[in-house]
Amino acid sequence: MDTMWNTISKIIPGILLCLIITLLGIYIADLIGLILVALNVVPAGSASPVSGIFVAILMGLIIRNTIGLHKTFENGVSFSLNYALRAGIILLGLRLSLIEALKLGAWGLPLIIICISSGLLITVYFTNKMQQPEKLGTLIAGGTGVCGVTAIMAISPVIKAKDNEISYAVANITIFGLIGMLLYPYLANALFSNDPIKAGLFLGTAIHDTAQVTGSALIYSQVYDMPKVIDVATVTKLTRNLFIIVVIPALSYFFYKRSNSSKGQNAIPKWYKFIPLFVIGFLLLSMFRTIGDMTVEKTSKAFGFLDIDSWVGLYTFWSSFGSKYLLGMAMAGVGLSTNFKLFKGLGLKPFYIGLLAAVSVGLVSLTLVSLFGHLVRV
Repeated sequence: MDTMWNTISKIIPGILLCLIITLLGIYIADLIGLILVALNVVPAGSASPVSGIFVAILMGLIIRNTIGLHKTFENGVSFSLNYALRAGIILLGLRLSLIEALKLGAWGLPLIIICISSGLLITVYFTNKMQQPEKLGTLIAGGTGVCGVTAIMAISPVIKAKDNEISYAVANITIFGLIGMLLYPYLANALFSNDPIKAGLFLGTAIHDTAQVTGSALIYSQVYDMPKVIDVATVTKLTRNLFIIVVIPALSYFFYKRSNSSKGQNAIPKWYKFIPLFVIGFLLLSMFRTIGDMTVEKTSKAFGFLDIDSWVGLYTFWSSFGSKYLLGMAMAGVGLSTNFKLFKGLGLKPFYIGLLAAVSVGLVSLTLVSLFGHLVRV
């Protein structure tokens, strides 16, 4: 009992520090969102395009590299970085119902898969071409191809990414996703005016983060009076997010294969090593959400006993708790663990990779939506 209490007492200070930074990060991100609304940069009702997670990383970095991190906090910061991260990703499964993927029909899914694949392949190609760290390139590839910051956080423990690589990848994805959020609604209208399905598909496949996709769709809807774009973009992005289940094992496998090949080694970990437990937990909760939604549609009660409001409240609360607080604590831990000295040698090339990947994914999305968007029904 004493040993357990000693362990708990050692991690509490660091956990509290990460929680405080997370809460401040959420507050500041929301404040930035309100300021952008007041300045008419984004329309009223938009979620802040700047993630609280990103702010938490920055705050952690500033603290670590100015006043430093006292030993009192180290155990709790490490705990948040490892266990809060995994628990947060598991709870994210409640956000995603497999029913959403079916709404895009036979043509929507292949379009999303090609966009994801192109993002991954192009990023990995330029990472090799510019001779950048493979772990950093893998993180940027996952963030560009699938679901922004969430994908980066999910991949990082599997490939054992360094803290500076995680921070750099998150900054990369946030910046280019924000630029896409502000520019792509007007580009979508110029190319797909009066076609909300094509516009929504483009926004949902070309922009990195979920909040940024929602913000861009709201901009399009309010500027061009086309609310259906919001529904199409949201369904497209949620479907894209589901592929995190496949992409994490695939990226991890190819990372280890390339890494071992460059070292002249042939041994690759067993296949099940590439499917971490938190991904299985994510999938199980996604299935739980799917079954709940299906029973609500059929009987008006999730699992036969939860009314609609209770069911929505349940999955909304826990998915929000995971995405906002647990993942925020994990990223605060990343910032608190990262010394700016570690960034020496990375330079600007990773940002060039992120730029090339973002532009390439946008062009692939534009091409596919132009050619096949008329076949998709939502």
